[in-house]
Amino acid sequence: MNADLALNRIADCLREHLATGGSPATYRVPGLWLDPYGAADARPVAPEAFFLDRIEAILAAPPRPAVTGTGGPGEWGRYAVAYNLFVRAGAAFDHDGDGQIGVLPGADGWRETGTFLKAITLLPFIRSLGCNTIHLLPITAIGHDGNKGNLGSPFAIRDPYALEESLAEPALGLGAEVEFAAFVEASHRLGLRVVVEFVFRTAAKDAVWAGEHPEWFYWVRADVRDRQPGEVAADAYGAPVFTPEELARIYEQVGRQDYRDLPAPHAIYRRMFAPPPRPTDVQMADGKWQGVVTDPATGERVAVRIPGAFSDWTPDSEQPPWTDVTYLRLYDHPNFDYIAYNTVRMYDARLARPENAVVALWDKIIEVIPHWQTGYGIDGVMIDMGHALPPSLKQRMVARARENNPDFALWAEDFDLKPTSRAEGYNVVVGPFMQTVRNREGLARWLGELATKGVPAPFMAMPENHNCPRAVTWPGGLAYSLYATTIGAFLPAVPYLHGGQELAETHPINTGFDFTLEELARLPAERLPLFSSAAYGWTRQPNLVEPLRRLLAVRARYAELVTDSRAESIRPVETGNPRVIAFERGVRDGSGLLVIANSDMAQTQTARVALPAAPRRLADLLTGAIYPTEADGTLVLTLAPAQVIVCELA
Repeated sequence: MNADLALNRIADCLREHLATGGSPATYRVPGLWLDPYGAADARPVAPEAFFLDRIEAILAAPPRPAVTGTGGPGEWGRYAVAYNLFVRAGAAFDHDGDGQIGVLPGADGWRETGTFLKAITLLPFIRSLGCNTIHLLPITAIGHDGNKGNLGSPFAIRDPYALEESLAEPALGLGAEVEFAAFVEASHRLGLRVVVEFVFRTAAKDAVWAGEHPEWFYWVRADVRDRQPGEVAADAYGAPVFTPEELARIYEQVGRQDYRDLPAPHAIYRRMFAPPPRPTDVQMADGKWQGVVTDPATGERVAVRIPGAFSDWTPDSEQPPWTDVTYLRLYDHPNFDYIAYNTVRMYDARLARPENAVVALWDKIIEVIPHWQTGYGIDGVMIDMGHALPPSLKQRMVARARENNPDFALWAEDFDLKPTSRAEGYNVVVGPFMQTVRNREGLARWLGELATKGVPAPFMAMPENHNCPRAVTWPGGLAYSLYATTIGAFLPAVPYLHGGQELAETHPINTGFDFTLEELARLPAERLPLFSSAAYGWTRQPNLVEPLRRLLAVRARYAELVTDSRAESIRPVETGNPRVIAFERGVRDGSGLLVIANSDMAQTQTARVALPAAPRRLADLLTGAIYPTEADGTLVLTLAPAQVIVCELA
């Protein structure tokens, strides 16, 4: 796809539609899609005229430069300010006003679920927030075997080389390839980098690869039933069951990174699995791959199927099974022909050997990123479950990607801050911020660690993501969401807005963690945007749009200072009140930034901060409020619940 032609191609198509009459002006869109700085109320438009106007405005505007960096390939990520977009939900809207998001396109061919075309119209709004990078959740073709909800998960990858066609507008008739190419082109014109999330460790159970290469997958006998939620039967397929003694040994060995002779699942579990069938013995029936193999013990022909997946760690995880995906067989060894923690995550030392690598599968995976680089010009990738990929495979993936683009960025789903992330070629990691910022004691300790060790790789300063409750549903509500975002914005991190956070969205995308059993019961797949049709509250008031703009504008002015990852650039500050957390950034000769935050979401708190100099007054860069100091330079102030002030020390 020639990305440079995609926007004009769509514009020409829209003009042709208008020339033949177009659609009536009954297609409702949020006001923020029309004017990022205007009213949020929905307004009726003619869709062809609306989309053409948005595209022509992008084409007519002078191109904006992309964020850059120094120090190595992909290091522009140090200066990234990211917006996480789940296209299917983030660019969805109830266009006909009937109170629901239609699954299928309307009779006129326009979708209510999100598409790349509608995502293009969001780009000026995203840019107006202060973001310079877009992180897309998976956009590749998804499978249908075992799907949850009415649409299925974007993480159930049917073909990592193909786009999901439901992300295109049938009314245009141009297909997802043209629309996505136009999305990347429009992003680049607005100075937005594009990072796409890819899934390499798992695949949909009806993945196209399974028909061509069944040996790349695990198979179980077709007569083995799946274990039901809450059931503990060892003779049904699910996560293998271990004794308490075995679990203790597993945790002990993995804790000291000893992967020799890890405890294997019991024989009853291992006997469920069968050798992969030959391609000629595999067929698609009722939307599922079915195979036949010869039982080596009896010589009889036995039906086999591809099993679903479950949490790769911990071995006694309470996460529900993943009915729509399965694990790829990255290593092949006759003693490890089953799915368990020691074959798909904490690889047993006897399995993770070069001679056991499924070379053809590794080669196919390694070429996925170059396909999207050369075809669409994406700027980086986020690797889902990258922690579960063999290090040698990741190293080859990184090297191959940077052959095509030396400045290509690699982002990791790694929740720890460790130097090895840099060694593996990653520029940005998820990190522990989201969980840490919720706990005042943990946050204070962590800031002390950063001041001692520094930050080996920028982490994502996210108050929420697509797997947890929305930030505004935590104690403090809107104030907490802004509190967490503000603290993260002044650390050596990537400020990260999860799509909908700026709209004060309350409904979670998925229930991955931090949900109660009662909440899980109220939020089945049919009510979760990760699996079913949904849209964000684009017209909601109040929201956080303007506060976030002000915050990110301040951060941009001090970007060089804030992104300094050295330990000496971070200094925790005593406030005389354990509920008030403070730290200085980039303080050199008494200059820098002072951040003071009230971690109490319900009560005002008073703090006393002894400043290195004796300024007469300090100004909050976020609000303009003035805070005078006492004669000896001590700053005494009272903070509202969740209030954060940021002052310059000169």
